[in-house]
Amino acid sequence: MLHIVEHSVIDSIKLIPFLFLAYLAMEYLEHRTGNGIRRWLKNADKAAPVMGSLLGAVPQCGFSAAASNLYAGRVITLGTLIAIYLSTSDEMLPILISERAPFKEIVGILLGKALLGMTAGLLIDLIRRRKKAEDRGSIHDICEQEHCHCEKGILSSALTHTAQIAFFILLITFILNLVLHFSGDDILEKLLRDRAVLGPVLAGFVGLIPNCAGSVVITRLYLEGALSLGATMAGLFTGSGVGVLVLFRVNHNRRENLKILLLLYGIGVAAGIVMGFLPV
Repeated sequence: MLHIVEHSVIDSIKLIPFLFLAYLAMEYLEHRTGNGIRRWLKNADKAAPVMGSLLGAVPQCGFSAAASNLYAGRVITLGTLIAIYLSTSDEMLPILISERAPFKEIVGILLGKALLGMTAGLLIDLIRRRKKAEDRGSIHDICEQEHCHCEKGILSSALTHTAQIAFFILLITFILNLVLHFSGDDILEKLLRDRAVLGPVLAGFVGLIPNCAGSVVITRLYLEGALSLGATMAGLFTGSGVGVLVLFRVNHNRRENLKILLLLYGIGVAAGIVMGFLPV
């Protein structure tokens, strides 16, 4: 039990800097800038999915958690959010390096995730601009829902938001670690191993688990040859760390959150299936 608590606390602490910086930036934009900066951000968003997918490929899930907060405050677009989710690596890269996977193979997987994130993000934003989707919500709405007393200043508000979300992540992470500890990773391995037809579909579901266990099991099975490239990529595409978990906590439009979850899953699984037929 002490090991589970320690592991949960360490995982949650790693996210705090990303969460704090995200909230600090959001508070600054809300309280210290005018309409000019907002217009500049909206114009810059046309290329934001490209940058988001590159940053998301860094081996950590903290950036996806920060992105969820930025999207809830409408600082970034849906396309940028999806780009970050698809490219997020979580524990995949450290495992590939520790197992001495071929360098070309590692680069290929990272590029595949980043390229899909860029492409999907740009297409989503293009479609939404053509439909003239309304940009609703702001950091002010989040402040009202969280009762963080933002009038005390941007630093105090950012700290309050960070503490609230960090506690929520700690609680959910502890529950997930507790369940995985007693059920074991074997249940995930049995679900995925040698599933030639349903591999990408099932791996996509495993990737959605807001815990590093999903990416660990998927990567390990791939290195053992028990999981195809297509199924592996499907699971890694949908694996956004705790990003989706944070989204459901800070973005109170549940219907929108479910649509984003289904969009992420659909893109990840479809791309995994296509990659399964490629001669690589």
